[in-house]
Amino acid sequence: MSAVGAPIPVLHITGSLGLGGTEKTLQLFVSHLDKARFSPSVFAFEDGPRRAMLAAKGIDVFVGGDLLVILQRLRPAIVHLHRPGWPDPKVLRLLRLAGVPAVVETNVFGRFDPSPQAKIIDRHLFVSRFCLERYGQMNQINVKGPRYQVLYNPVDTDLFARYSRQNDAVAHCVGRLSRPDPGKWSALALEMLPHLQKHIPDMTYRVIGGTPKAKQWVHTRGLDDHVKFCEAVHTDEELADFFNSISVLAHANDTGESFGLVIAEAMAAGLPVVTHPCPSPKDNAQLELVEHGQTGLIATTAEEYATAVAWLLNHPREARAMGEAGRAKAQRLYRAQTVTRQLETIYQDLLDSSQTTAGHSNEQASIQEI
Repeated sequence: MSAVGAPIPVLHITGSLGLGGTEKTLQLFVSHLDKARFSPSVFAFEDGPRRAMLAAKGIDVFVGGDLLVILQRLRPAIVHLHRPGWPDPKVLRLLRLAGVPAVVETNVFGRFDPSPQAKIIDRHLFVSRFCLERYGQMNQINVKGPRYQVLYNPVDTDLFARYSRQNDAVAHCVGRLSRPDPGKWSALALEMLPHLQKHIPDMTYRVIGGTPKAKQWVHTRGLDDHVKFCEAVHTDEELADFFNSISVLAHANDTGESFGLVIAEAMAAGLPVVTHPCPSPKDNAQLELVEHGQTGLIATTAEEYATAVAWLLNHPREARAMGEAGRAKAQRLYRAQTVTRQLETIYQDLLDSSQTTAGHSNEQASIQEI
């Protein structure tokens, strides 16, 4: 534990330091924590590009090695796990052995951990209201108490607002962004293209994360002149440049989204978003972010999807109004500074509770001694 008046040590634990949304969330949280109150560090089982980004912010990062030794060395008052929610008994057992006073998890996919070790977790944070409510319904758990809370993923909305610009030259340009993983795609992302071309013959589709199958699909249908497969981006500045090259974000993922970080970032950049629902019980938080007719449009078939994209491209004033509504929503709900302050409140609440519990235990021990 920290000395009186010293920043409270907090250790964030994640699987890797790759470029995914889970790792980005961790990075934004530890970067924005009030360093006068909290002293964050990071442990990851696998290395990745975010290690250098965290180090550049002055964050101590530990990769691999003996987690128990690190826990005993750092003696964190709080451990914050970033995990899918599935059982992870080894890590939880180490936290118990180390006597960590408070354990928080960001349950990225809203999954249930029935293991006895999971009882050590004091606060379960869900990245969307959809995930929290599904978790309660599927597992018959009352999620109305403080033990279960929604804490949206943080977004650097200030950066996207600062870098975004309106560009009339991209009026007929729509974009898509994901990892080059088939599991991140929907057939809608491709099947809407022939319909969209009929609506807008000079349309351009810029894609980050194109899979070999997607590239082959485009080529065999003679759409190479309309689709540009772009290189991956690694920083928010590069991502903002990509958003500036399009006027609509086309989101399509048959797995759905437990939050939808790319959607939230596009909203922060002032872009309207087109997305689609997924059948229950798949993730559907994309519908929590994109409100039909307000921050974007929702479609269910390839023709509907193409019509929605075309309408936004052909109605720039209305599209811009939706984009600005999305920007305002992102600023209100997902701004990194705001969400991190909410996290700090959760941390402090847990610390206060643990001190009260410890005080009661000491009082009972004194009574027994008398």
